[in-house]
Amino acid sequence: MRHVPALLPHGKPVDGCQGLYSQTLTRSMSVLSSLLALLFLPASLIHAQEKDSSRAPGWVVLPIDEYRTLHAKAFPPDHEPEPPPVDAMLTRVDYDLRVNGDFASGRARLTIDILKDGWVRVPIPSGLLVREARLDGKLVSLVSNTSGKAGSLTAVLYHPGRAVLALDIALPIAANAGEESFALPSSSSGVTRAAVEIPRNSRVSGFVLANPEPIIDIRLTGGLLSDHAETAASSKWTVFARGNEPLTFTWHRKIEDHRMEQPLRLRGALTQWLGLGEDSTAVSAEVSLEVVQGAAREARIHVPPQVTINQVQGATVADWEMKSGELAVTFLEPVEQSTRFVITGEVRLPRDGQIDVPLLRLLNAERETGGVAVDVLGAGEITNQKPQGLENADASDLGDLVTSRQSPSMVAFRFRPGDANLTRSLGVNIARYDQQAVLMANVEEARYRVLISKEGKTLVQARYAVRNNQRNFIKVTLPAGAVLWSASLAGRPVRPGQSTDGSLLLPLEKSRGGRVSGFVLANPESVDETPEFAVEIVYFSPGANWNDKGKSKLTLPALDLPVSRTGLLVYYPPLFKVNAEPGSFRTEPYVEPSSPVLNARDDESSVTGGSFQAGVGLGVAAGVAGGVLAGVPAAPASILERLDIRGREDKDAAKGQAATNALLDKYRTATYVGRATGVLPIHVSFPAFGPSVYLVSELTSENQAPSTDLNYQQDKKGGTR
Repeated sequence: MRHVPALLPHGKPVDGCQGLYSQTLTRSMSVLSSLLALLFLPASLIHAQEKDSSRAPGWVVLPIDEYRTLHAKAFPPDHEPEPPPVDAMLTRVDYDLRVNGDFASGRARLTIDILKDGWVRVPIPSGLLVREARLDGKLVSLVSNTSGKAGSLTAVLYHPGRAVLALDIALPIAANAGEESFALPSSSSGVTRAAVEIPRNSRVSGFVLANPEPIIDIRLTGGLLSDHAETAASSKWTVFARGNEPLTFTWHRKIEDHRMEQPLRLRGALTQWLGLGEDSTAVSAEVSLEVVQGAAREARIHVPPQVTINQVQGATVADWEMKSGELAVTFLEPVEQSTRFVITGEVRLPRDGQIDVPLLRLLNAERETGGVAVDVLGAGEITNQKPQGLENADASDLGDLVTSRQSPSMVAFRFRPGDANLTRSLGVNIARYDQQAVLMANVEEARYRVLISKEGKTLVQARYAVRNNQRNFIKVTLPAGAVLWSASLAGRPVRPGQSTDGSLLLPLEKSRGGRVSGFVLANPESVDETPEFAVEIVYFSPGANWNDKGKSKLTLPALDLPVSRTGLLVYYPPLFKVNAEPGSFRTEPYVEPSSPVLNARDDESSVTGGSFQAGVGLGVAAGVAGGVLAGVPAAPASILERLDIRGREDKDAAKGQAATNALLDKYRTATYVGRATGVLPIHVSFPAFGPSVYLVSELTSENQAPSTDLNYQQDKKGGTR
């Protein structure tokens, strides 16, 4: 048989072999009795008993192997726990220290969790000077660390659980340049708290303070300040450290300064500049103070009665007041070292003759240095000088106040060394001269391009390079019968005005003091003070027909400004030969304009000129060259080569200049002072073609109309082609 189930009256099988014989006998007797009862019972009764016995509760029959398996799962055996990863750990460190002389002493409480049964070593933060150690009020011995590191101690503990080890420690305090500091070593604890108390009667750099002040500054390294309390006897800080780096305390005290109580001793330098004008005199003075002892709350300057102070400026100046001939300048804080401020004012002095120069004096100064410079504004000079207590000096030695205002008529003096109360005075004699009228505007260069047709019609493009400081308009008188087609200022179309005599009034730009068209130059010294700008007009003038041979007089516009040099390029009909008679103009090979502003317009015109010739040249100058274009001879080779080269260069640079031109247009539109409202006039391009002759002239006076006589003769050979 495979297995013999064992049953007990309570339904549990027998586990083990104890009483195996008695159990087997009892089981055999029970089986025999059951068999005998089954033999004598009726079948129906047996069937009923079998049915009831199958429903009897509390009986489970299992094999012994399965029972043991289920029992092991229901009641698993207990395993041995794994050992802890560390024997002991430092959980928290609390320092309570008090600064006393050259040491910071107190207690350090180390909270230790012991996890291992038996003896364990707990490291103490290195660098601490430990005087004693206690655990639960009992002394504990500290031993050197097995690692052999100098100054490293460990505590040997036995009982598992949490323990608090109290250490009596001391730390040295380092003093340097009025600061005191000490450092707590780093540790492996998760939380480190330090409470440090500093009494007011501590030391600073080895000296005991008789009446110490509260600590005014403390710096922490490796921690965060949590609390600060001030009492009458001490100051206390509570800090939490990071734990992985030392915690350093650094502080200094407010040592009582008796500087404010000491008598004031100061030295000063006063540099004065006076600009003698015809109506009033400007006064500027730069004052520099150097405090030798004490602290200066204000400065006092003696001011002559006729001088009016307008402003006192300086970084430390709080206020100023004039009272009884003295200027009192109050500072924001008492000055203990040095300060500087500038005084500006004015005074009315005679226009010329003998003048006593008003001098400012610095009061309450042990020594006063500096000087005075006098300048004549306008047409005048200093012819005589009477200094007292002053020495002649170079203007550049008196500082920026004077150096920035140097002029040929300036005289400078230095204060004579000696007592600050030394008498000083200065008298000068001024000679004034009548100012002569000078040019405020000038035409540096004028360039004309003239296109003449056989019918005598003339189209003239006049361009002027102008410098202007004061003029608002330039007056242009056109030849009789001329009609203006277009006008522009610095490339912008304008509408000129008309004076009472019928002349044109073209607006001008003003360029003064490094400012051009409302824009301040970043470095005005690096450019001309009055840069050039271009003024251009295009006009049409009728004339007499050209015969086979004759003379034609070409008259140009008259300007109310002098012209330094003039260039005239005349394009005439290709069927004629033309030469100029000697006069104010002479014939020369063609050269480029010397003015940059005119060269720029030349470049633009040479590009547009070619397209204009093919498109609208005949329309503008009707009947030019007898209406014959097919037989027009080529222009001079030099001009054609120049036009071709410039055309190629401009074509290559067109893309790169697009953005620049747009920016320039925006700049010109925004800064144009005399811009017209409404619809602006168009700009007429000049149709340059045909043979030409170039004439030059110099020094054309104002209101003079330059002119030249042209001798022409029809070329018979050219007429047969």
